[in-house]
Amino acid sequence: MASCSRPGESHRRAHAARAAAGAVLALLLALGGCGRSAPAPQGWAGDYRVALQLPGGELPFGLELRDAQGRLRATLVNGEERIEISEATLTGDRLTLRLPGLQTELQAGRKPGGRLEGAVTMIKQHAVRQVIPLVATRGSDYGFFADPPTPTTQVTGRWAVTFTDDDGAESLGVGEFRQEGANVFGTFLTPTADHRYLSGQMRGDTLFLRSFNGGHAFLYHLRVTGEAMSGDYWSGLASHERVAGHRDENASLGDAESAAHMKPGEERLSFRLPDLSGRPVSLDDERFRGKVVVVTLGGSWCPNCHDEAAFFTPWYRELAPQGLEIVGLMFEQSADRAEAVSAVERFRDRYAIEYPLLIAGENDREQAQRLLPQLSAVLAYPTTIFIDRAGKVRRVHTGFSGPATGVHYDELRRDFDRTVRELLAEKP
Repeated sequence: MASCSRPGESHRRAHAARAAAGAVLALLLALGGCGRSAPAPQGWAGDYRVALQLPGGELPFGLELRDAQGRLRATLVNGEERIEISEATLTGDRLTLRLPGLQTELQAGRKPGGRLEGAVTMIKQHAVRQVIPLVATRGSDYGFFADPPTPTTQVTGRWAVTFTDDDGAESLGVGEFRQEGANVFGTFLTPTADHRYLSGQMRGDTLFLRSFNGGHAFLYHLRVTGEAMSGDYWSGLASHERVAGHRDENASLGDAESAAHMKPGEERLSFRLPDLSGRPVSLDDERFRGKVVVVTLGGSWCPNCHDEAAFFTPWYRELAPQGLEIVGLMFEQSADRAEAVSAVERFRDRYAIEYPLLIAGENDREQAQRLLPQLSAVLAYPTTIFIDRAGKVRRVHTGFSGPATGVHYDELRRDFDRTVRELLAEKP
């Protein structure tokens, strides 16, 4: 199910890479960042409908190219989410675009008539490269259908669902959607993460949903009959699940605090890992003594970890003078240290992260469990651990509900902030 959850799984993949950007060619320095925008060639500015070719069919998204004082500025449109792109290289009629904070690349070449063809390249677990073909045509991102028929059913509301993978493993989810005519917006929440910004269209009694943000490539075909929902969910090229559920305004995922916890008799977390410069870091270091410490387990490839970092960065700046420290344990797609460091540096620079990020190993559940044997389990990226001024673990939170979840995101931020402020108020 969701992308960053279930560490080590081949599910959550999505995104990224090499082609759709064809259109995006001239890319922009729009983020004012580390990358360079290519000069804007004649005739490239405009709106494009980009379609990734997944096993379940087309996954469409929008790409806006604008001429800004001789340079193309590119924006990826993922439903209600807009992603400014700041790195692009244009060679002749071929563009290479790198998504911010990710290793994902989009590459595309221009064909006669302005059509773009290429591929998205995503780096998956064990450094496997997943290449998803794409085509792009001029025109606004109308989604799946330019003029869908009037829908025959309404999906607005809350749905209890079960995801079943091709091996028969089941996991729970809650869908929350709003429908405006034929257009649908929302997300699936799971015990470990959310599917981020989903959007699509109802056509008759079938709901077509998609999400592409550089870290996820999700496609759903769901038939809605009365109070029931059923269909298929694809993540990238290699993952497929069946979806079955029913309308339930009281649907719940349970308690994110009980999924993982410290083992009986364990109070402290212990690790010694290298930072990006190779210097070993431990919670016993002087920097952390007498401080409230938040340890987060994540990876640069994980979109839900990006959502957490976007919240943590300004939060840390505000509360560090009061005694807050944050440490990120990064489990990357490659076991090669140089590749892992490069990926984490992109992640760090994307959010201007000032707290230490440590190279913890490869994205693998068993490896994470061996690294932190004090925990009962490592079930998701991110997993967030709250440690008091005396060095004792006071709370373990599995997963992260990001901004696509609306009120759930607001509640989570308030909850995290309340926990840390209460710990800061305690005497060392």
